[in-house]
Amino acid sequence: MQLTPRQMRILDMVARTQSFTKAAEQLFMTQPAVSMQVRELEARLGMALFERTREGVVPTEAGRVLIAHARRALEALAQAEEELAALKGLARGRLHITVASTANYFAPKLLARFLAKHPGIELKLAVANRAGLLRALFERETDLAIMGKAPSDAPLVERAFLDNPLVVIAPPDHPLAGKTRIPLAEVMQEPFIVREEGSGTRAAVERFLAARGFTRSERMEMHSSEAIKQAVEAGLGLGVVSAHTLEMELALGRLVVLDVEGFPIMRKWRLVHRRDRALSPAARAFADFVVREAPRLVRLPAELFPTS
Repeated sequence: MQLTPRQMRILDMVARTQSFTKAAEQLFMTQPAVSMQVRELEARLGMALFERTREGVVPTEAGRVLIAHARRALEALAQAEEELAALKGLARGRLHITVASTANYFAPKLLARFLAKHPGIELKLAVANRAGLLRALFERETDLAIMGKAPSDAPLVERAFLDNPLVVIAPPDHPLAGKTRIPLAEVMQEPFIVREEGSGTRAAVERFLAARGFTRSERMEMHSSEAIKQAVEAGLGLGVVSAHTLEMELALGRLVVLDVEGFPIMRKWRLVHRRDRALSPAARAFADFVVREAPRLVRLPAELFPTS
């Protein structure tokens, strides 16, 4: 059977949004037009492609097969467009980047510098936690992800490009503020504000503590570094965040970094993509730019860390 690119995009978007109405909005079409296209395909195939459930409109088995092929075809078309654009130099192209929420503190600066050099590139930026980043990679929704370490058993390629120190933060009037070489056991007696399940920061902290025989005393769970910083500033507990998120709070004296045994937890920011997906010229150019320029453009002042 033959499918037009428009029909492929309709199938893909209905599956992603689980709604004919939302798919129509995303595609700038009317809902009846989307429904009609799907019905025509179903009539030609003699099989239903979607079914309605309590979760929304979901693909049938036949729909999943057809949508998987449609997505690969759309990806191939996009790749062809990128390679043709590359023949004219990097004057045009599309780039979809998904970043960890913490990386969003510096990613816009990198993207702005890159786009200044390549103004013809069309950019789409999404922000997600670790679970969302992996989903975007596995479902081919993004070209590159900026995140922590990728799962070792996943078909992914990663390139480290920047240090990502995780530090313990407290309000300036906390009894531990200003102390040096604070034992980890003493800090673990304090309540902590933690990131949600699926967060890379939370996973790194849990691995760090488990290796030393500690469990954290949780007071509450937050879904962003901003929320954690505000809760810590209000005196609700201690927190662990990336040092990349703290420039303003430290400069204004709203938070302090505690000198805790074993901290900072040193991690790396990485560019990650699927092993079986060739990077477009725009994505390759961006990856090379980040690896080359990020250490120069994204710096952590020495005063972010306590001296011993």
